[in-house]
Formats: sequence, structure tokens, C-alpha cells
Amino acid sequence: MPVLEIGGTHVTAALVDPGTARPVASSVTRKSLGSHATADGILDAIARAALELPAGHRARWGVAMPGPFDYTAGIGRFTGIGKFESLSGVNVGAGLRRRLADRAERLCFLNDADAFALGEYRAGAAAGHDRVVCLTLGTGVGSSFLRAGRPVHDGDRVPPEGHAHRLTVDGRPLEDVISRRAIRAHYARAALPAGGHLPDVREIAARAGEGDAVASEVFRYAFDTLGRALAPWITRFQAGAVVVGGSIARSWELIHPALAGGLASAGTPAVSVLPAAQPEDAPLIGAAHWVQDGPGAA
Repeated sequence: MPVLEIGGTHVTAALVDPGTARPVASSVTRKSLGSHATADGILDAIARAALELPAGHRARWGVAMPGPFDYTAGIGRFTGIGKFESLSGVNVGAGLRRRLADRAERLCFLNDADAFALGEYRAGAAAGHDRVVCLTLGTGVGSSFLRAGRPVHDGDRVPPEGHAHRLTVDGRPLEDVISRRAIRAHYARAALPAGGHLPDVREIAARAGEGDAVASEVFRYAFDTLGRALAPWITRFQAGAVVVGGSIARSWELIHPALAGGLASAGTPAVSVLPAAQPEDAPLIGAAHWVQDGPGAA
């Protein structure tokens, strides 16, 4: 089954074996993608990766796509968010079908965090949990609230549209505290002289591991805050587990105690906080299952 995962800096194409629910290793293709390119440039780059897949597979594709996006109509809604701006108002589904010609009859779009969550539910750390919250931590906070293997996007038990990045902390957007830019900015304020080299998150984590007290406190504050912000929603949703993936989650030894501590300090009932079991493959697996189980295609 053909799938695409589209991120801010890359596009991954793969075939997922329906028997094993795993990507076929020899089919996985990852290409760079410029989120500030023209609409034609972005769609051409996605199509080039897709066309590297072997021919002869099913013409119905699963496509994991970041938001804001009209997943039913296949139209971009990216105005004012600093990436994929050229796709705002563009019929991405029609553009990709045209470029893929007879290789893609239908495209089934879903949110990239929902794809990650579905993949972890089907073949990873979320398996066996009726209600689970899945997070992807990188440039921002991606999230999905799953009930019985289906994303929940409305109702009073989940944040607005079912996504935690819409939450606020002390009057500020959550991603002003927990995101790549927020962690780097906090470290810069606390530890760097004017004009000093600003390390990326991975380097800040390495410094924390080497005993840098400021770096350790930056991580503790960010993930303790994330736990406290999520706590009331995890309680309302009655989640049995929180599963964490994304590039920042590689620093698990720093994230886990702070996130678990934030949840506990806010009075959340006991909940398992788990690292993703399929951090790279989960979005691909989830996109494949969406083709089989999802509500429609563009």
C-alpha cells in the first residue's frame, strides 16, 4: 500500500505491507522538501519521491500531512504559520493526482500527528490502550487523542480541535514554552553571552547529560510545563497512556522524569508515559491504516 509522510523539511514515500503492517524497507525513499518553495515546487518534490516507488501497487494512497489543512477536500490552509504558505488555498490532492497520473486514483489525507498516533496504536507503544494521548515533539507540539484507535477532534474531553498546541500556559501559547525555538531561546537567555553560539536542542541535551545545570533546568522546565498543561485534558479524556515521539524525544532521559513529574504535580491519575516504539515508521503505518479505515479521500 503506497503512503506519503510530508514534513516541514522532508517527504518520505514507502510501500506498507498490509500483512505485516510495516513499511517495506527497500521501498522507503526520503527526500528534502523546502516548505518555503512555490506551490509547484513543493508538489513537484512530493511527486518525485512518490514516483520512485515501484509501479503496480494500489492506486489509493495514504498521505500524512501537517496542518492546518482541509483533510477531506485536500486543500492547504497554511496562512500565517511560516511554512507551506504557498499551498494555502491550493488543491493539493488534485495537484498530486495530476502529477502522479495513473499511479494515484485517490488520496486519503490525515494529520501527521494523527498518523503517528495510529501507527503507534497499530504497531507500537499505544497498542492495547483504549484511550491514549500521543505527542510528537520537534519544531512544535504535535498531538493526537485516540479513542479505540480513532482520533478525537471535538467534544469537551479534548483540547480545541483535538490538538494540544492550541493550549495556553500563563496566557502564552504552549509552543512559546515547549518547542525547538522555545528551548533554544530559554537556554540563550539563561546561559549565553551576547553574540554567543546558540546551540540546537540536541546539543543542549548533550550539555545537560554532561552536567550543565542550566541545560538540565531548561529541559526540566519545558517538560514539567508540558505535563501540567496536558494534565487536565488527560484526566478528562481518561487516557491510560501518553506516548511520545518526535526528534526532541530522543532525549528521553531528560524528558521522561520532567513530563511525568509535571503530570503528577497537577494531580493526574496514574498514567504511563512511554517512548514511541516505532518513531520513524509510525506515520507511514498510520497513513496506511487510514486508507483502509478512514472516512474518505480527496
